[in-house]
Formats: sequence, C-alpha cells, structure tokens
Amino acid sequence: MSRYKFAVLAAVFFAAACFLSCSENKKDTVSLQIICRNGKTKTVKAELAITPEEQQTGFMFRKNIPEGTGMLFVFEKEQLLTFWMKNTPTPLSIAYIDSNGIIRDIFDMQPLSLETIASTTKVRYALEVPQGWFAKEGIEIGDSLKITDKIK
Repeated sequence: MSRYKFAVLAAVFFAAACFLSCSENKKDTVSLQIICRNGKTKTVKAELAITPEEQQTGFMFRKNIPEGTGMLFVFEKEQLLTFWMKNTPTPLSIAYIDSNGIIRDIFDMQPLSLETIASTTKVRYALEVPQGWFAKEGIEIGDSLKITDKIK
C-alpha cells in the first residue's frame, strides 16, 4: 500500500472515530436520584435510551462507562423486559424499575453474553450502570428512583 493510500485511510478512520465520539457525547442525559429505604439518596447521571434505535444500541461497543453514570431505558408502558450484552464489552448491572419508580430487580450482566436477562414483573424502565455500582452504593430491590430532570 502506498503512503498516500495509507494516509487517506488513516484520515478516514480518524474522522469516523471523531464522529462516533462526538455523537456519543450529544445524547440526552438526566440526573436520577435513587432513594434508599435506609434514607440515603444516591445520584446517577444517565444517558437516555428512548427510541427503538437507542434502545437496541444501548452501551454496545463502549469500553468505558464512568462510575456514577449509566443509561436509562424508557418505555411507553409497563411490560416484561429482556436485555442482553451482545457487542457490549463492559460488565454492567441492570435495575428493572416499575412506573412508580420502585426497583423490582437488580442483575449483573456479563460482557458480550448472548444470555437474556428478563425482568420478573412488568416494568417501565431499565437502568444500566457499571457492574457492582448498585451493591457498592447500597441500592437494593424496593428502593425508589426519582427522575429530577424532565424526560423529553
């Protein structure tokens, strides 16, 4: 391969990487408070996954999800939900949350796994965070989620 072709390919690759990186940062985010039954409140900044495309992609291909951040999947109505980790290299924990904001399930999910993780009851939201964050923060089933920003 000539140097010119290599330089063009490198420039195209760099431009694509910049585009993907910049578009990732433009996702809508909300501030969420999780009110624990012990009275403590924890905050997480979450990207929103509202459209079917956003929900299908989720955290796919992301290698770094900072502590204190996550992704909130918002569905129009309560339903049984299933998630998997296809093309997701970062270990995550997921909380399934009903329309009243009550956490109904918390599961750990393994990177790149095709195993489906299903909610045990109908829920409206799913919150993904770095694996172990819920446990580390003392967040448990029965705690409640409060969305402090308006969701579009």
